[in-house]
Amino acid sequence: MRVMFLAAEAVPFFKVGGLGDVVGSLPRALQALEPDWDIRLVLPLHDHLDRERFPLEPVAAFTVPHRNGPILAEAYTTAWDLPVYFISGAPILLESSVYAAHPSQDGPKYAYFSLAALELARTLGWMPDVLHAHDWHTAPAVYAVALRREHAPFWAHTRTVLTVHNLPYMGQGAGPALQAFGLPPAPDDSGLPEWARVLPLPLGLWAADAITTVSPTYAREILTPEHGCGLEAFLRARADRLTGILNGLDTTSWDPAQDPEVPHPFSPEDLSPREENRQALRDEVGLPHPAGRVPILGAVSRLTEQKGMDLLPAALSRLEAYPWQAVLLGAGDEEIATAWQALDKRYPERVKVILGYNPGLARRIYAGADMLLIPSRYEPCGLVQMMAMRYGCVPVAHETGGLADTVLDYNLAPRRSTGFLFPEATAKSLAFALRRAFAVFADPRRWRALQRRGMRRDFSWQASARAYAQLYRALAR
Repeated sequence: MRVMFLAAEAVPFFKVGGLGDVVGSLPRALQALEPDWDIRLVLPLHDHLDRERFPLEPVAAFTVPHRNGPILAEAYTTAWDLPVYFISGAPILLESSVYAAHPSQDGPKYAYFSLAALELARTLGWMPDVLHAHDWHTAPAVYAVALRREHAPFWAHTRTVLTVHNLPYMGQGAGPALQAFGLPPAPDDSGLPEWARVLPLPLGLWAADAITTVSPTYAREILTPEHGCGLEAFLRARADRLTGILNGLDTTSWDPAQDPEVPHPFSPEDLSPREENRQALRDEVGLPHPAGRVPILGAVSRLTEQKGMDLLPAALSRLEAYPWQAVLLGAGDEEIATAWQALDKRYPERVKVILGYNPGLARRIYAGADMLLIPSRYEPCGLVQMMAMRYGCVPVAHETGGLADTVLDYNLAPRRSTGFLFPEATAKSLAFALRRAFAVFADPRRWRALQRRGMRRDFSWQASARAYAQLYRALAR
């Protein structure tokens, strides 16, 4: 089987968010599962590719039709675990980031990239059995395949999969760019709301042979008014095409026994070095060493309302009477950052705030903190809870999306549990869950058992790869 992956980012080439982790891992997991399959990844050639690490070789040149005349495109490849192509051209601006501040600015880039990827396949004479696109940036490719099937024999047998990593991001404002590249609005009888008929993601959802989301719970949630973003009725009508497949984790990279960022390696069989990581984390961020056994709370997140990081100051203030310390790492919304800094000033012996992106410190927080705070208002999948559990850091998370699918609450099944869930995205609900966690933390034997269960969970990509392979086979029949 020939499978073509399209995305805006993929580790190890480009990473902005969790999408990069997924697209960098899933094709390799599929290749390991199905060694006879021909799996290829296509990415935009963003300017900040490390060309010393990944030297490029040209493979093809072709044109992409545009209202103002054809645009020259060039494709390159580099040595990797499987074939990977990078597409360049005028709409993929040099010195631009993977994502602009607003989708309207990214519209020309990703409309061009989506169509250029199809032209690349045609130029190479490589007809994919399955085209798997991710989020709004590559949804135009799915739409274009559907439009071309009737009059372009090359695409007649290609089936399409569109994975929704975050439904609210539909490519708002990118409609004019699609039309400039010859992609019309969806027909009136598409079932899409009128406002959605020109947007990349809804067009892809209408055209896709299969729609996936990144967790089973999120697949159910987007059928509701609360999480459907105005598309819930349309998606309910397409529910037979919708599947939730949980993301995996690169368990080779995320291994506390071998992680070079962890000062004292440890495993589920021997948790004792983890205590040294707790003390090392305190030293690194400047927290005092308290008398007795005091839990360290961690947070590693973008500072956004979606991630619920605005809830932390009020939640922690409700717990003044309890012994705890907190290490909070994140960047984003200035208002939330200011509230975090005020918490730091209010509790200088308890709270340390580090604003910015620091992947090494993030790993040391997972390896040294006792609990990770994940109060996301919604979370399609989330990887941070899996990373935390791998490192013996117990998640305290809002019961939504992939968090509900990966964290088993202590109250529901104490002997199988891996963390603590709370039902409402409020400071009060988070604080109550933390009180429950503190009660278990007070018993070291129960706490270590909880940590070990989380560390031993299988979050590898193997299960996800099997589910996607089964989906591809069903489509390609």
